[in-house]
Amino acid sequence: MTSKIKLNVKGKNIERFIKRLKTNNIDLLKIEYIKYNEINIIIYKKDYDKLLELKTIYDVNITNIYGIIKLREVINIYKYIIIFILLGILLLIFLSNIIFHVEVIHNDKDLRNLIINELEVYNIKKYYFKKNYEELQNIKNDILNKYQDKIEWLEIEESGTSYIVRVEPRIIPNNEVSYEKQNVVASKSAIIKKIITKSGEVVKNINAYVNKGDIIISGSIYLNEELKDTIKADGTVYGEVWYNVKVEYPYVYSEIKEKNNFQDIYVLKLFNKEIELTFNKFKDKKKEETIILKHNLLPISLVKQHQQEIETISLLLTSEEALDKAIAEATKKMNENLTDEEKIIDYKVLNSSIEDDKVIVEVFFTVYEDITDYSKIEVNDVLQ
Repeated sequence: MTSKIKLNVKGKNIERFIKRLKTNNIDLLKIEYIKYNEINIIIYKKDYDKLLELKTIYDVNITNIYGIIKLREVINIYKYIIIFILLGILLLIFLSNIIFHVEVIHNDKDLRNLIINELEVYNIKKYYFKKNYEELQNIKNDILNKYQDKIEWLEIEESGTSYIVRVEPRIIPNNEVSYEKQNVVASKSAIIKKIITKSGEVVKNINAYVNKGDIIISGSIYLNEELKDTIKADGTVYGEVWYNVKVEYPYVYSEIKEKNNFQDIYVLKLFNKEIELTFNKFKDKKKEETIILKHNLLPISLVKQHQQEIETISLLLTSEEALDKAIAEATKKMNENLTDEEKIIDYKVLNSSIEDDKVIVEVFFTVYEDITDYSKIEVNDVLQ
């Protein structure tokens, strides 16, 4: 970056001029002979004034410049363009960290409004700064903890300058409903496999097929076909139930492997960018951070991060391997909805198709499941 200049020198006896420059301690960085009486030379900018004192009859002209002086000249020529480019970059960075749209995906209008109102409490709304990943996770957990009785699952996804919020309501099973006088009925179509009776009269047999709402344990007590009393029937019914589960699985399988490499570093956060103050940067990492300094108005902070290096391993699966993985994924999804007393009896692959980058599988499951539900006994109810 030291300033240098390129000179064109013309005159008689060029060698004498070169010798004179060397005698006066002027560094000749490069000499290029053009003709017997003409050369190009490169010298340091600091030696230029001394060279002019020594040139006497020689014709000397600057043809090019290098280093800091060149940079200054370029900046001076294009300074307005550079300023506009820098302002444009800053404006782009600023706008890319602003929220312009928040969308909650669900059919229930009341649930959508509830989530939108909660997000606004945390300043997730139009024309506010976006949050980092850790902040979004904390906000999500806060909302889930606050509405445990209403929300089962919540995910906040960043898409450009928008947030896409997916939510699933918590559905309270019907078997939590209890009436003063009731029948035990089937919550869904099934084949009865087990009946545990606490009170009431069993009116369906094991291995009998029932539709949703059919009475299994009756609260209507009959004697000689005459209704004697109505009580609160109670018990648990297990049945064989059927499900179709469709899953997609990619041929490229990724797995995260944790390495035994750790480090504590400081990170400067500017808007949505992170500048790690270290020369030893992990390419992929898990991190936990502690805030050291934070600006109250601007999204600028200094944090200390505890990092663990990780490695993402990608494997290209065969069609058979991808199919096995897809079936395992479908089984996992099915098991996630079952209690300890429930289980998968059997499964069968109904359909499988292969696309460019994934396999699509539809699996039919036979499940041993609690099908207990209750219905209130009305005055005019009769045994079905």
